[in-house]
Amino acid sequence: MSVFEMRNVRYVYRSQYQQVQALNGVSCVFEPGRLYAVMGRSGSGKTTLLSLMAGLDVPTEGSVLCEGVSTADIDLEQYRRERVAVIYQDFRLFPLLTAAENVMYPMELKGMDPAKAKQRAAELISKVGLPETVLDRFPAMLSGGEQQRVAIARALGMDTKVLLADEPTGNLDSENSENIFRILEALAHEDGYCVIIVTHDSELGERADETFRLHDGELL
Repeated sequence: MSVFEMRNVRYVYRSQYQQVQALNGVSCVFEPGRLYAVMGRSGSGKTTLLSLMAGLDVPTEGSVLCEGVSTADIDLEQYRRERVAVIYQDFRLFPLLTAAENVMYPMELKGMDPAKAKQRAAELISKVGLPETVLDRFPAMLSGGEQQRVAIARALGMDTKVLLADEPTGNLDSENSENIFRILEALAHEDGYCVIIVTHDSELGERADETFRLHDGELL
């Protein structure tokens, strides 16, 4: 059963002077328990596809369905809070919050008791392979690999089954890239997440359960 589906999705960027078709008739299905890679050159439509999945906009034509519900028919702000979690290349951690507070943030937004949120944050920090000593450190005190693991833990704190990762290894060396890939792979295969990675890394793409390749807004 699919958790995510794109049905004949078209997206057109319009300005006063021109219009650019970023996606043209894209259809694909994503299932829980699998790790997907979306690949393509710059300008191929990868970022647009991710933005639509993340609920930052809706298609010009066609539908983006999450658990059978079109993003055009629901409150996008609520959708972004409750249905999908995004992991970014540049981590996007709050610099003035500790690692634990960063992970707690989405839980507290949903009204979780702070004590329970702190306990859950510690569990998630451990799940992504970081020691307890990281909890009270600020992002600037962590390496890039550690920051990305904290970002993954924060995404897990949103308690959704869809993880969207935008070039999650783009700022990391080969060892940390491998570690992050293994974490995402385990989340898909062992915990049942639907993990969708947008990447330029061909090696990572080859190791995904399924790879979608975009060219000039069309799915190859």
